[in-house]
This record gives sequence, C-alpha cells and structure tokens, in this order.
Amino acid sequence: MARTVVGEEEIADRQASTVAQVIDSIPGVTLVNGTTPQGSGINIRGFGANTTYGSDQKIAVLVDGATVGSEELYRIGTQLFTDPLLYRQVEVLRGTIGSFAYGSGIVGGVVKLETKDASDFTGGVPGFGGSQTFEYSSNGDGKVSSTNLAWMPTTRAEFLLNYSFRDQNDLQSGDGAVIGNSAFQTPSYLAKAKFTFGQDDAQSLTFSQSRTVADDKDVPYDQFDTTGGSFGNVDRLTDTTQSVLEYRYNPASALIDLRANLSYADQIIEYDYVPGSSPLEGTPTFPFLLDTVNADQRYETTKLTLTNRALFQTGMLSHDMLAGLEVQRRERADNTAAGAPGGRDDRYALFVVDEMTVGRFTITPALRYENSRITSALSLAPEPDSYQKDALMGGLALAYDFGNGLSVFGSAAYTEGLPIIDDLGTSPTAQRRIATAEKSHTLEFGAAYTGTDVFAPEDSFTIRGNLYATKLRDITSYTVAGATGTELDHVESRGFELEASYGMASGFYADFSGHLGQGTEYNPNGTSTVWRNSAADRVHLTLGKRWNDDFDLSWEIVHSADQRDALGADLPNSTAHNLRATWRPDQGWLDGTEVRFGVENVFDRDYVGHLSSPSRKAPGRTFKVSLTKSF
Repeated sequence: MARTVVGEEEIADRQASTVAQVIDSIPGVTLVNGTTPQGSGINIRGFGANTTYGSDQKIAVLVDGATVGSEELYRIGTQLFTDPLLYRQVEVLRGTIGSFAYGSGIVGGVVKLETKDASDFTGGVPGFGGSQTFEYSSNGDGKVSSTNLAWMPTTRAEFLLNYSFRDQNDLQSGDGAVIGNSAFQTPSYLAKAKFTFGQDDAQSLTFSQSRTVADDKDVPYDQFDTTGGSFGNVDRLTDTTQSVLEYRYNPASALIDLRANLSYADQIIEYDYVPGSSPLEGTPTFPFLLDTVNADQRYETTKLTLTNRALFQTGMLSHDMLAGLEVQRRERADNTAAGAPGGRDDRYALFVVDEMTVGRFTITPALRYENSRITSALSLAPEPDSYQKDALMGGLALAYDFGNGLSVFGSAAYTEGLPIIDDLGTSPTAQRRIATAEKSHTLEFGAAYTGTDVFAPEDSFTIRGNLYATKLRDITSYTVAGATGTELDHVESRGFELEASYGMASGFYADFSGHLGQGTEYNPNGTSTVWRNSAADRVHLTLGKRWNDDFDLSWEIVHSADQRDALGADLPNSTAHNLRATWRPDQGWLDGTEVRFGVENVFDRDYVGHLSSPSRKAPGRTFKVSLTKSF
C-alpha cells in the first residue's frame, strides 16, 4: 500500500501549528484553507476536505483508534481539532487498499495519529522523565509551550501527562496584508496510563484521553473565509475530547495477538451571534440566518474494535492474517437550522486482511462487510424515520520481490460509502441519497527499490513510484456545479506519486516527494470538466547535511502547479523555500537539549494555496525558534 509515516523527530522539526501542516509534504496530500486548526482541512488524492465541507466521508482520521473529524459541517474545517505536539507518530495510508480495517467508503485514505507514551521519556526503565518545549514564531507573534511529565514506578506501569498551550495572532501574507480569521488560542492536554500484567507480561491495558479547547470571540462563522460575510461573526467555543481504552493479549503464540479498543470521541461547538456583524441584519432573510449561526452542535462517536493477528502456515503459504469486528454508534444533536440534521448511526462490521507469502510472491486479499442503520432524531413523516443498508467490499494486492532490492506491486480495491446522518430528510433529493451507497474502484501499480553502496560507499538509496486510478459513481456527496439537488454522474481521478531518499556516510541527504495527477467530473448530461477537488501537481525537495546527531541543517523547496482556488479560478504556479536547523548539544548541562530554528517562505512570496479561499493567502516569511529540554 502507499504508506508514509511522519515520526516524532520530524513532527518537532517541522514546527507545525496543525496536524494538517505535519503531513502536507506527503504526495497527494493537500492542506485546504490555511494554518488554523478550526479552518484547515486534509485532502488526499482529491477527496476529504473540500471548499464547502471539512469532510466528505472519504478519508478516515483516527486518534489512538478513535474516529474523529468526520462530520459534514457547512463552512467548517476538518474538525481534527488537536495539537501536533501530543503525538509521537502520524501515519498516512493513501487510497482504498489499506483501509478495510478502518472503515467503509474510504477513497482518499486514512490518517492515523498515535499519542506519546511515558516510556518515550523514561527510556523504558523505571523512574521519572519528561520534557519542556518553548516555541516562538515571528509571523502572528505565535507562542507555544508544551510540557511532558512521565513516571514509570515499575516496568509494568507507566503514566504520562502533557499540557500544550498554543497562541497565535492574525498572520500576514507575503504582500504584508493581514490574513483575517487566522488567530487562535488552543490549550490541549493528554493523559495516558499503561499497565502490563499476566504471565510473561502478555497482557496490557492502556488508557488515553486528549482534549483541545478554543474559546474564540467575535470571529467569522465561516471558517474558510477571512471575514464574516453574510453570516457575520460569532463567539464560538469548540471543545473536542477523545478517550480510548485498549486491552492487548499477546502470549507466546503465533496464533494470538488480540486487541480490544474501546473509544469515545466527543465534539461540542457552541455559537452566539455578534449583533451588527452581518450585512443582512434587518432584512427578511436574517431570522433564518440568525437561527443558523446560533445553532449549537454536538457529535459523539462510540466505537469498539476487536482484532486478532495470527501467523500460521498452510502448505507453502505463510499467513499474516488480521481479522476483526467493529461496532460503532455515532450520535448527533439536531441542528437542522445549520444544515446538520440530528440522529443516530449504528454500524457493525466484520473484516479480514490476509497477507500470504510464497517464495518471492505476496498475495493479500482483504474483505469488509458493513451494516448500518440510521435513525432520525425528528419525525420524518410521511417518510420512515429509520433506514438500513449493508455492503460487502474488498480488494486484492499483489507484490513480487526480486531479491536485489527491487520489488513491484499492484492492487485493485472496491468500497462503498453507506448513507450518513446528513442524508436524512423528506425531500426527493434526501430520499434518493438515503437509499444510495456511493461506490468506487481503485487500481494501483508501482515499483520500489532500496539499496546500499549504490552511488558511493556506505550510502543508502530508496525510491518508490505509484500509479493510481479511481472511479467514483452513484454519487450522493457532490452536486453539479451551480445546482443543489442534481448530483454528478461520476468522478475519475488518476495520478502518479513518487517518494525517494538518499543518504551518504558524510551526512549529506536528499528527500524528494512529488505528485502529478488530474481528475474529471462528469455531469448527467454527458458534459465534463476538471474535478473541482483534484490535488495539485507538487514536488518537495529537501537537501540537508547532518553532523553526527549534534547538528542538522536542511533546505526545502516546494513547487506547486496546476492550482485552483476555492472558487475554481486558476492560480499561478508557486515556489516556497524553507530553511531548518536542529542543534542537539550533548555536553554538560546542555545534554538533553534541542534547539530548532526555521525560516518558512524565505523569500516572502505572495500566493494563495491550492483549494483555499481567494482571500486566505499563504503566510509570508516566518521565523521560528524552539527550545526543548529533556529530563
């Protein structure tokens, strides 16, 4: 599968304000609408966040297994409302083939976030540990403090507390203009405990809870734009919590590696309209608008996932099989005035992924069966109040390893997006959507090479290229441009992704990632146009030099082409340069200290990012410095 992992060191080096900024260097990933946690969204291969909603249900976001950021909220971002400094790793699976253990209808991919552990700070041995980070950025006068306190009383118990506070004023673009609606203040915390017990320490119980809160005053209701516009401004409180309890049983048996993950995600958004902020105040349409911007929202998702990983042999085949059961309930308070009908979505799913190896061949079939029942919070008479649907989906991946570092692979995957709470309603359009499951097919083919001593003694070189083609049909989530009740006939998206890295014994290194693609949306009358959410053509090149583990200096170049803003207007090509330096002194009282310095948009370029609102320009030149002390 197309998989990229961003580790804790890179998360710190990138000095990102949002999780979306952490992963926007991955091929095919687009950061939509800026650098604020409330407004930004994640788009993968043209699916996910778009110019209207923060999610289209075609990417999945998981925090320690909890499903988050999946509501279709008008003019609100992805709802992945959290701080990047809470996490030790972010993993991105692109496309459908790797998604069957995580959900249905996933076309763009999966974003998996893993919170930090106490053992990361104690070295896995009993005792105390932790770290303190301070960070400052010149653009927006941004300030960050992140504190980690870890304690392992024994090797069988560990506890971690993290408190992070991030504060930023409005940013400035490359032309010196203020980027409205870009200020935020977000306190976050993480509490995590793990207990290991049983014979040979085969069992463990882990609890984690993370929470982020923002109390914004007199800010635009429309998170994607920089001004209030017709909606005006609101006082908005956003409170997001994820709680996870995981049990693992991993005895000395190849047939048993059992996990039970119980998660609860809760997001509350409370609004109060700021009088006089809307130009429509006093008009006949204002009462309806006032109901919209004053409507509070709450979304709760409770999920239990049981999985077992087994290693076994059948004849010549070696199996690595993951099988699981998932039960999920999503509840949403009624907010019909804001276009978010209330209700309950109950689902259960069975899935199996079996990686079978024979010789140099690997064959991996995957299956998922899912059943859903959606029940409206309000009566839909004369239409039913409850709807049920199910689907069987799956894929097949093939790989061959030539044994010399070169491998080739390919996959075919089919998934269905079952109706969601947003599809509830009594109109003909709603009734059509609630009875339809979106369907997609994805084909992928690629090759990879990894080797050492390739161009020079003791060097290392890795390269991976991947072609993909996706067709989405029976569409219910995208309408014809300019229409409100007529859906597109189908969407086709295709592209090429390339990742490569090279390192020399001297410490010089180069990292490259790129994406070239295009998409087409087809109307029911046979006409077509460019797919409105297509990912841009973009390349990232980083050249750097390391001096042992003490000093790391790098220069990143990001070039984007074939871009469009949120209104579909073409944007010029853009090139941004970023500089980063990390110093880790290891002598005396400085041991355990990390100093990072970065300059983003070095040449202060004035540009608008792909799929962003025309008024939401990219930040101008920004100097960043951070100091971390581990203890």
